[in-house]
Amino acid sequence: MQISLGLILIILGIVLFIIEATEPGFFIAIPAGVLLVLGLISVIYPNLLLSWLTPVIVAAVVIPLMMLSMKFYQKISPPTKPTTTMGSSLIGEVGKVMVAVVPDEISGKVKIKNQIWSATSEHKIPEGTKVMVTRSEGVVVWVKEIKESEEI
Repeated sequence: MQISLGLILIILGIVLFIIEATEPGFFIAIPAGVLLVLGLISVIYPNLLLSWLTPVIVAAVVIPLMMLSMKFYQKISPPTKPTTTMGSSLIGEVGKVMVAVVPDEISGKVKIKNQIWSATSEHKIPEGTKVMVTRSEGVVVWVKEIKESEEI
């Protein structure tokens, strides 16, 4: 009975490792490692797994595996600063009007660098028109229509 439980744990651990390999970042490497080690211990020392030492063994396996996994994930995916875009950094950028831009209103929407921004202008600009950002006020950008003769 103990050996079959050990083999089941080993197989389950291997399956979880395979899932982790195909879906990295799913963080099932730790439970997979624990199951694998407990399965090996159960196969080698059948009576040890279901004794009072089991919680001690689990802690001795989980803590180092957790630390190793965290170090591994930090190396393959170092922390990066989140990207932010300020309206002022868009000055001079070209975009496309998604919702008509109307003077003195912020209901207009323009798409610039795959982001949608509220927009206004000195003149009405219809949907689908190419525009250039001339200034920004908070999260609202001021745009002007780009005539075909002005295109780069």
